[in-house]
Amino acid sequence: MLSQQVRALGQAPGLAQPLLQLVRNLTEWATVDPVKMSGSTPAVCQNLVGGRWGPARESRQLPDPLTGEPFLTVPHTQPDEIGPFVDSLRAVPKSGLHNPLKNPQRYLLYGDVSFRVAAEMRRPVVEDFFARLIQRVAPKSYDQALGEVRVTRKFFENFSGDQVRFLARGFTNPGDHPGQTSSGNRWPYGPVALITPFNFPLEIPALQLMGALYMGNKPLLHVDQRVSIVAQELLRLLHHCGMPPADADLLHGPGPTCGEVLRAAQPRSTLFTGSQRVAERLAVETAGKVFLEDAGFDWKLLGPDVAELEYVAWQCDQDAYACTGQKCSAQSMLFAHSNWVRAGLLERLASLASRRQLADLTVGPVLSWSTEAILAHTRRLLSIPGAKLLFGGQPLTGHSIPSVYGAVQPTAVFVPLEEALRPEHFEAVTTEVFGPFQVVTEWGEGQLPQVLEACERMSHHLTAAVVSNDVRFVQQVLANTVNGTTYVGIRARTTGAPQNHWFGPAGDPRGAGIGTPEAIRLVWSCHREIITDFGPVPPAAALKQS
Repeated sequence: MLSQQVRALGQAPGLAQPLLQLVRNLTEWATVDPVKMSGSTPAVCQNLVGGRWGPARESRQLPDPLTGEPFLTVPHTQPDEIGPFVDSLRAVPKSGLHNPLKNPQRYLLYGDVSFRVAAEMRRPVVEDFFARLIQRVAPKSYDQALGEVRVTRKFFENFSGDQVRFLARGFTNPGDHPGQTSSGNRWPYGPVALITPFNFPLEIPALQLMGALYMGNKPLLHVDQRVSIVAQELLRLLHHCGMPPADADLLHGPGPTCGEVLRAAQPRSTLFTGSQRVAERLAVETAGKVFLEDAGFDWKLLGPDVAELEYVAWQCDQDAYACTGQKCSAQSMLFAHSNWVRAGLLERLASLASRRQLADLTVGPVLSWSTEAILAHTRRLLSIPGAKLLFGGQPLTGHSIPSVYGAVQPTAVFVPLEEALRPEHFEAVTTEVFGPFQVVTEWGEGQLPQVLEACERMSHHLTAAVVSNDVRFVQQVLANTVNGTTYVGIRARTTGAPQNHWFGPAGDPRGAGIGTPEAIRLVWSCHREIITDFGPVPPAAALKQS
C-alpha cells in the first residue's frame, strides 16, 4: 500500500526532491503497520544551519520504541560544534528579519508559504506520510497521528493570505498637538530559540516555529531527538513551498548541547514546551527571557447533574488514555460526584480502558517513564489509606518494547478526597505521570470547597474540564479556578487540539500560548511604541524654561 503511495508521490509534481527521496528511503521504514515493524534500514537525520543541511561529527542510533532495534540515526552534535549555530543567531539584528517598517513584504511571503504548505498537506499521500512518520517515532493510533497532521494543516490554512500581515496589526492614538501621534507596534525579538518535546512531533514545532517566523524572528529549533526527524521533514516541505532556507536553523542532538548554544548566543527569547524541571532551569539560565508551557496536572470535575453517561465515560477514556496518556493536557485527576459513581461511571471507564491494545496502538510505549517507575508510583498511591486500584496496574505483555520505555495497562487509582488533601499525600496524588495513568476521587454534598482547595493547591494550571449543564455550578467553579484552557459543559474535555482556540497555562507570567493570533503575538512579538512629532514647531515666545 505505502509503496503504491510512494510511486504516486514520485509521479506528482510539486513536492521537494529531498522530501520525495526521504519518502522513498522510508518506504519500508514508515510502514503501514508500525506494530509489526522490524529489520528496517535506519533513517538518517541532518542538522540545518545557515540554509545548509549537514551531519554532525558523531551520530547515535536510537532504538525503535516498539522493537528495540536501531531505527533512527541522529546527529549527536557536541558543544565544540556549535559555532555555526551561535554565529547564525548572533547575525540576526534585534529588529528581526522583518517588522512593520522593514521588509514588510515578508509578511506576504509567509502568508503565501502557509497557503502552499496547506495545499500540499491536503494531498492524501503527504498527509499519510506525516501520519505514518509520527507513528514510527511516537507510537499512537493512526487516527490520533492523522488528527495531529490535520490540525497542523488547518493552522497553515488559518494563516494563509493576508492573515500573517494582520498578526502585526497595531493601533494609533491622537497626540497632544498637531503633527503628533502615537502608535503601538508588534515588534519581533530577532534571534529566538524554540525547544519542543516528543509527544506532538509535528504540531507543536510547526505551530510555534511558524509563529516565530510570521512575526519576523529567526528561530533555532531543537526538538527531542527521538522524534526530531518529523520537524526535519516539515522544514524540507517549508523550503519547497517558498520559505527561505536560512530563515530557521534545526539542531539535532542532546539537550545539553542546545543549552550551550543558548548560553553562547543569548537569544532574545526562548519558548520551551516540556518538563517542569527543565523549564525552571531554563528560566534561571536565560535570566527569565522565556515563555513556558511545562507540566500539566490536569483535572476534570464531574458536577452533580448526571447526563449522557456513555458519552462522558468515552470522553474520560479519551482524555486519560489516548496517545497512551502522553498529552500535556491528559486527564490526570478525575473528581467524580457521587451521583456519577452510583450511575456506574467507574465500571464503564474500566470497560472502555480494557479495549485498548498494543495491536492498534490505542495504548503503546511510554517514552518518558519506565514500567517500573509507573508501577512504583501506583504502589505509592495504593499505600494511602482507603486507596484502591480501579483497573490496570500491570505491565503490558507480549511485546518487544525496550526496557528504557514504559509499557503498562491503562491504569486508574482511587484515592479518597480527604486523604488526597492531606499534606503527606498531596504531592504524590498530584504527581503528573506522563503515561496511561489517572487518579480518581469521589466528592459529594458539601464537599465542593474541598475540591476547589485541591485545584488551588496544584502548582501548574494548564487544562481543566467542568462537566455539567448546571450554569450556576459551572460559574462557581470557573470563578474559583485559574486553568488557562478550561472546557465546560456536558461535552467538556481536557484534551483538545488548538486549531480554533488558545491553548496554554494561566497563573504564571512566563506562560506561553499556542494556536491563535493572540498566542503568536504574546510569545513571538513585543510591544514597541512609536511617537511621531513633525510639527508645526511652536513660536519662540512659547518656549519657556521650566
